[in-house]
Amino acid sequence: MLIKRRTAHELRESAVTAERLFQQRRRFLKNGVYAGGMLATLGMLPATAWGLAARFVEQIGSAPNTVAMDAGDEELTSWEAITGYNNFYELGTGKSDPKRNAAALVTEPWSVRVAGECGKPGTYALEDILRPHKFEERVYRLRCVEAWSMVIPWVGFPLADLLRRFEPHSAAKYVAFESLYDPKNPLPGQRFPVLRWPYREGLRMDEAMHPLTFIAVGVYGKPLPNQNGAPLRLVVPWKYGFKSIKSIVKISFVREQPPTSWNMSAPHEYGFYSNVNPKVRHPRWSQARERRIGEFFKRKTLPFNGYAKQVASLYQGMDLQKHF
Repeated sequence: MLIKRRTAHELRESAVTAERLFQQRRRFLKNGVYAGGMLATLGMLPATAWGLAARFVEQIGSAPNTVAMDAGDEELTSWEAITGYNNFYELGTGKSDPKRNAAALVTEPWSVRVAGECGKPGTYALEDILRPHKFEERVYRLRCVEAWSMVIPWVGFPLADLLRRFEPHSAAKYVAFESLYDPKNPLPGQRFPVLRWPYREGLRMDEAMHPLTFIAVGVYGKPLPNQNGAPLRLVVPWKYGFKSIKSIVKISFVREQPPTSWNMSAPHEYGFYSNVNPKVRHPRWSQARERRIGEFFKRKTLPFNGYAKQVASLYQGMDLQKHF
């Protein structure tokens, strides 16, 4: 058993988890979450890691820890919308392209190369990446730079827990990430120079180590679908969604600010930090309001996507108009 104390940024699960999620979890997982903050925990992962859902249930047979993060009392976005309305340019530029082309992304076998300023560089198989971690469910807002948003129940573990395993050196000031790219066998969207492939993203070290920064391996209690960035996707809930790089194959600890794909493509539109800021317009549209998928009316966008209390201190003294 794990007894977890709630911190200031966590809400009770009853405040954020829709009934349909609870019913779906009951069908999918054998054991539920215990009352009173006592949560069932995952044991060691099978050799195939986070593979087929049925195999996962058979070999694990227990629910992930549930941490209801500060998504207010907002209703969860539906499974259909989360998995059917996506930006994943490697699989196409249309919102329905990633789901339609999902089979082109082959996720078994999968490995991650770790490089740069760290004590344990190397190439790690997916099962070795995942095996030591206990999964949690975290309900986070997702705000796209295109001014639409969702509320998503991710399954995964804190990025900081993963990075510490590689023993980053003090010289490492940033963490850089790369998505899958094989120029000899590109994914459908990579056949066109929409971006400079591979897709690249990066975080300052303190951002990467922040407790809210998350590695997602599932959603709605199921393995992460290909169109959502299987098998490993970064989730940084206070930044615009394009910072949450999908299908990660490389992690590098670096001294200097790394190049990032959208910033390289259009630096006047997409800054390195890309924190959700309703006061900073995109050159082609306002960021003051957003369309929550599944709702008719727009709502106000919250600074740092509603996580200002937890993360604003990371940017103390910075000009957030300049460092957008």
